[in-house]
Amino acid sequence: MLPLPDPEKTVEPPAPGEVQPMRNPFSNSFVAISSMSKTTEMLPQEKPPQDVPPQDISTGELPLEKPGISPPSQTLLNRSQRYLTAEVSTAHADVLFLWCCFISGLVDSTIYNAFGTFVSMQTGNTVFLGLGGATPQDTSKPYGWAKSLVSISCFCLGCLTFSHATRLLGKLRRITVIASFLVQTLIIFIAATVVEVGVVEGNLDIITDDIDWWTVIPIALLSFQSAGQIVGSRAVNLSELPTVVLTSMLHDIFTDQKLVAKDNVKRNRRVLAFFAILIGAICGGFIGQGTDRMQIPLWIAGGIKLAVTFAWVFWPEKPTSVV
Repeated sequence: MLPLPDPEKTVEPPAPGEVQPMRNPFSNSFVAISSMSKTTEMLPQEKPPQDVPPQDISTGELPLEKPGISPPSQTLLNRSQRYLTAEVSTAHADVLFLWCCFISGLVDSTIYNAFGTFVSMQTGNTVFLGLGGATPQDTSKPYGWAKSLVSISCFCLGCLTFSHATRLLGKLRRITVIASFLVQTLIIFIAATVVEVGVVEGNLDIITDDIDWWTVIPIALLSFQSAGQIVGSRAVNLSELPTVVLTSMLHDIFTDQKLVAKDNVKRNRRVLAFFAILIGAICGGFIGQGTDRMQIPLWIAGGIKLAVTFAWVFWPEKPTSVV
């Protein structure tokens, strides 16, 4: 029950300027409005919040920042590392490997004109190797079986090396693809330099009834690098573009159930690869006959492969799948 006011007690009127206190009906205490306002004025004013760097969860301490220096995650080194370790997109990668097919035709026709062997088409080398024992050595291409054996061996070694390196580094990582094609480019340039400086005679008319064993140097180098092309095509899932073989490609073209279909991407790639190798071989023959020097087609092949290498540097990144 609430207490009733005392009728005998008189309440004096407030003096001028004095604030009338308010009676709390639920207690006997009085709260002066003027006191509340004064107390409020005495309280310190709150400052607006400022941006505070996030704390380190492990230590609870604020990170040290130096003026003018971005956080480590934004540094050029970290951005470059992320860019190089990202996987490249396989979309339209067939364009680059069609250029590799052209390189195979260009180099193979040049090396065959000079030394009577191949560096990419190992089927022909296997036949030359088999014919070695029955072929007299006084032919226009002496010891062709030995050159073919070197080419086959170095091609197999190249497949072993490039495949293991690709699996170790990540087959679709940008740095892996760039490194693979850069190595192939350097090898072609080294082979062209060996001929250019005279370690190996570059005249296409110097084949005699005896072998110059120095010729195995460019054969070995070019066979090794050609293995990188087929390993690269398998890495980006373009098995229809092996770049170094025609027999299986022709088989796949004419046994395709959708041979005459309007939309057949794999058929189109195989047909284009066939003509790329053929045109490359034709160009190699004409360049060799026109210049009479085998290093000229090699320099051209190295320049094209260098352009392919730079294309991988700026190739689009593989899109991230959204779960």
